[in-house]
Amino acid sequence: MMIDPAADATFAYALERVADHFMFGIYFDLSRYLIAAGALTLFLVVFRGWAEARRIQRGRRATRTDYVRELLSSMRTVVVYAFVTLAILVGRETGIILLKLENATLFTLLWQFALIVIAHDAWFYWAHRAMHHKRMFRATHLHHHKSRTPTPWTAYSFTATEAVIEVAFVPVFLLITSQLGIAYAGFAILFFIWHQMIRNVMAHAGSELFPAGWVDNPWTDWISTTTHHDLHHSSGHNYGFYFTFWDRWMGTEHPRYKEEFRKHAKPFITRGPQPEDATETA
Repeated sequence: MMIDPAADATFAYALERVADHFMFGIYFDLSRYLIAAGALTLFLVVFRGWAEARRIQRGRRATRTDYVRELLSSMRTVVVYAFVTLAILVGRETGIILLKLENATLFTLLWQFALIVIAHDAWFYWAHRAMHHKRMFRATHLHHHKSRTPTPWTAYSFTATEAVIEVAFVPVFLLITSQLGIAYAGFAILFFIWHQMIRNVMAHAGSELFPAGWVDNPWTDWISTTTHHDLHHSSGHNYGFYFTFWDRWMGTEHPRYKEEFRKHAKPFITRGPQPEDATETA
């Protein structure tokens, strides 16, 4: 049987595109994980006193075993992400996903970034709650909760199943918006995935990174803090990611969230010992 040279060339081209996309996916996702988690870890080490004053779980610390488990499972997550995002390449090549790589206006970038963040927060909340169901928890989310005292490296510590659920949002979102006639700007996606990673490592920092008064200001109270997610790891509740409103609407916010935040949060810059620190050293 003769092989059509044109078909053979098309197959070779497709295989090359898939291989290139897969390797770039691993390189890019691993890079942003290492950069974000590494930068925050370095910050917490260099400014150890600042971080310790804001430490959320005083009586418990992550062990070397925790760090090794988080790093190894994060490498698996990176590979899973690279496989799943091949759907974006296939969708774009076949025309069912509209993704524009050329320049877009600032207004377009802003509203597309805002839309995808809001949509992702809803996806995360409901997927997260579903994974906490007793029939799903062990197979999907238990591994992540082995990090009872989270670190920046916990951000990607998932089972393969949870990794698929997490990363599936982007191709599903792009497919839906494309069917609605919305061509997403490449830079809007780029800003989103960096924002997602930065907020992810911040949520697992172990020390409260947001300043005192955050939960008492109506302009900032709807944005989740490190304490918000840390309470999820230590005692449940708080299934949201970027925002607090889903937990409040659904009645799943930790009843002592604001009280716990106020315990750990400090102004960004403090002058001399705080009243509670002076009491501890008296």
